[in-house]
Amino acid sequence: MSVDFRQRTPGEYAQILWRRKWLIILPAIAIACAVAWIVWSLPNIYESTTLLSVRAPTISTGMVPQLSNEDLSLRINSINKQVQSRSSLEPLIVKYNLYADERQKGVTMEELIERMRNRIMVDIEEREDNNVPGFRISFRGRDPQATRAVTSELASKYVNAQAEDAQSIAKQTIEFFKSELEKAQKELDDISNSRLDYMLANVNRLPSSAQALIGQLNGLREQQKTLITEIGRMRDSRTLLSRTLGDYQEQSERDSTVEAEGLNNPRNTPAWGMLSSQKATVESELQEMKVTLRPENPDLKKKQAQLDSILREMKQLETDADAKAERIKSRVNNNASLRVKSIGYEIEKLDSEIARQEGILAQANGQIAEMQTRINSVPDAEVALETMNRDYQTKKALYDQLLEKKRDADLAATVQINAQGETIQVVDPANLPSAPVAPKRLTLIGLGLGLGLGVGFALALMFEVPRLMTIQTLDDAAHYTSLPVLASVPELMTPQEARRLPQRRALWLAAGVLATIISIPLLAFALKLSHIFDRFVL
Repeated sequence: MSVDFRQRTPGEYAQILWRRKWLIILPAIAIACAVAWIVWSLPNIYESTTLLSVRAPTISTGMVPQLSNEDLSLRINSINKQVQSRSSLEPLIVKYNLYADERQKGVTMEELIERMRNRIMVDIEEREDNNVPGFRISFRGRDPQATRAVTSELASKYVNAQAEDAQSIAKQTIEFFKSELEKAQKELDDISNSRLDYMLANVNRLPSSAQALIGQLNGLREQQKTLITEIGRMRDSRTLLSRTLGDYQEQSERDSTVEAEGLNNPRNTPAWGMLSSQKATVESELQEMKVTLRPENPDLKKKQAQLDSILREMKQLETDADAKAERIKSRVNNNASLRVKSIGYEIEKLDSEIARQEGILAQANGQIAEMQTRINSVPDAEVALETMNRDYQTKKALYDQLLEKKRDADLAATVQINAQGETIQVVDPANLPSAPVAPKRLTLIGLGLGLGLGVGFALALMFEVPRLMTIQTLDDAAHYTSLPVLASVPELMTPQEARRLPQRRALWLAAGVLATIISIPLLAFALKLSHIFDRFVL
């Protein structure tokens, strides 16, 4: 059966605290003394502050526009990075011998610069309209004079950085508009030159020349019709002459052939008739001899030779007749050649004239096609020209706009260079600090005392919690046994034990005090190595 934990009364808790008072007090004393030791050894930190204000432009922004629309708070943040850069802070550390102890201990310059950045504070003061009327710059250092000097130089750096930034913006703005203006001018010149080149290359395709092109096209078409008619007439004449020439040549050939055949046919001559009769007789005799005689017979051979002689004579008659017929044809053809040549000359003349007229017609057709192409391309040329004109007007408007902006930028840059624009000026110079602002020694000692008490209470609980779970008093016995206590026996000690008990307690107390005294420097050394309190001197 489980029994609930018995709640102690405040009096019982007070008795526990009294019984463990040295276990609580001694750690508190040790930690508080160690903290005090470290705190009092920390260097004094002084803070110097300067106030800077933003001076409005001396010339109205309505008359001279600002070069940058960036909020001043953003520009101050940008200036912060510039002022708090290594190249800016390292000379200050060397010049005013800041962090001399750390440098002797071998701390790197990067760590010292980062530590110095942490000690520079910039507080921007904003108004209800979100404008920045000014800002404060604070710096913390160990030497009052050096702290004030560093703060003054930081303020000067902010003022100079803002002026340099404004002048840099002015120069960059001028260079930007100058570059853009030159680029726009080049584009404008390119479009203008392209437009002029296009007009020169397409002078006959421009809308202004359309009527002249149409007139030329009509003239070429009339010429085309005339040429087609003339070529057709000449082709008809040539066809007629060709037909006449063919008929004449055919008639002449026919006449010469008939005349030659009628006058010079060898079969119509007496000689041919006599030879034909002799041939028939000899062939008859030869056939009879072949029947009765052998091929080697001389008479047979003689008769065959006679037949061959007759055939040769007949062949010679035909040859002579053919030669005579050719002479007759040649004579007839020579008579007709003059007429044929005359007709041929006329045909050749017509062919030459037809070829010449066809060449002129082909040239006219090419000119008509070219003219139609040029007329059809007039709308395209007009559209292209309008596009170029529109691009030119667009680039011209952009050029005029950039020119106006460059003039404004030049005026605004002049205002910035002459310090007539928005500037930062020092209102309150850096003060000489008279009292350190850190470390808060009493506060830190109080925190150390509180930490020591916390450690003491933790030690007391560590010893007392196990006792709370056991029966230590009559109330514990009655609660955990649920039985009434009839009698109690006190702790019985001999006289010797009774005398030793105070001595033992005194020894424990002396040991605790000695441990406390020894732990103080040890704790202080440990705290120093941990650099916990270094952040409290920022």
